[in-house]
Amino acid sequence: MSGQKLIIKGGKPLNGEIKIQGAKNSALPIIAASLLCSGKVTLKNCPRISDTYASCRILSHLGCRCSFSENTLLIDTENLCCTHIPDELMQEMRSSIIYMGALLGAKGKCSLSFPGGCQLGPRPIDMHIQSLKKLGADIKEEHGEIECTALSGISGTKITLGYPSVGTTENIMLCAVTAKGKTVITNAAREPEIADLSAFLNKCGAKIKGAGSGTVVINGVKELHGCEYSIMPDRIAAATYISAAVCSRGEIALKGIEASLCESFLSVYEQMGCGIYAFDDSIYVNAEKKLHSPGKIMTLPHPGFPTDAQPAVMAAVCRTDGITIFEETVFEDRYRHVDALVKMGADIKVVGKAAVVTGQKTLYGAKVAASDLRGGAALTAAALGAEGITEISKICYIDRGYESIERDISLLGGDIKRK
Repeated sequence: MSGQKLIIKGGKPLNGEIKIQGAKNSALPIIAASLLCSGKVTLKNCPRISDTYASCRILSHLGCRCSFSENTLLIDTENLCCTHIPDELMQEMRSSIIYMGALLGAKGKCSLSFPGGCQLGPRPIDMHIQSLKKLGADIKEEHGEIECTALSGISGTKITLGYPSVGTTENIMLCAVTAKGKTVITNAAREPEIADLSAFLNKCGAKIKGAGSGTVVINGVKELHGCEYSIMPDRIAAATYISAAVCSRGEIALKGIEASLCESFLSVYEQMGCGIYAFDDSIYVNAEKKLHSPGKIMTLPHPGFPTDAQPAVMAAVCRTDGITIFEETVFEDRYRHVDALVKMGADIKVVGKAAVVTGQKTLYGAKVAASDLRGGAALTAAALGAEGITEISKICYIDRGYESIERDISLLGGDIKRK
């Protein structure tokens, strides 16, 4: 609910262990991909977050049946009939544009509006549209409505992306998986979530190779069947809880996630002086000693430092020794959390794409508001290491990507309540 708040009393080091939830950025495209499958799909380790429920509302509107039990989502597409997604459903999620490729692949047509979600600056969908047109879709835009048809069917082709966009790569995969012939995506996004989507589709009968590398090859098949699949763990949630441990000078263990999945940002915490130790499917973090600046951090497409982890890491360096410079190259408006951190006593100066953070000895509790999903999580981490009480409003943003952030922080000994 939008009126709820998180009340956090800082100054208590986190200690203990938690299990990392299923990945939001993997679950959402896989839920959309279920539209391509005949029969039932069972998704395990599916995160119970508001974006998952928004996805289920879209599927239900299209005629599918969805049911959630614990972290298992059951999807039955037998009665899929509708190909129109109304504006109010599209506006709930930033990733809803992937339904364009999914419905074109499943039904050969769709109509929808521009996506909503967190406002992180412009996210043009031109690359999505141009790529799907190359596959044979006829796409028209009128008054904010996008009409897509493929009267002659979808045919495989070669597509070279000007930028390794995650959403565009996913849309092409969803559209091309049941196309005639072979599709080759060059300069494809390489994020682990792309590989997870590919693994799900292949388990449903698809023929995809190279997902997670710069070149993805898709040999179209006539149809896909349902399957049971377990969603990968959420590496960005892992970054959030590591930052929470750093902010509070704590010692925690994250279960159910391999360090190899988090290589793109674990090195930054190690550069701060954190003890990072990897075991079979867990990461142990010791942030009890005095920490220092990791230097310069530049967000980049995978395998570079992820933009989604930037706000949490910024919160973590606010109390380190020295100066940390961030350069944000992915989203134009990804520093919306800065004003709230400054209100808590952080020294941060933003100039264009750069943010300069000068470490302070102390942060202080304050009344702040989440401005987006990852920014809200960063404020939560910062509050755990601040003196006094922090009140975070607009936590509906946080709920878009975290099952119950107050549950996990409480399990680690943090003083946090939802009100």
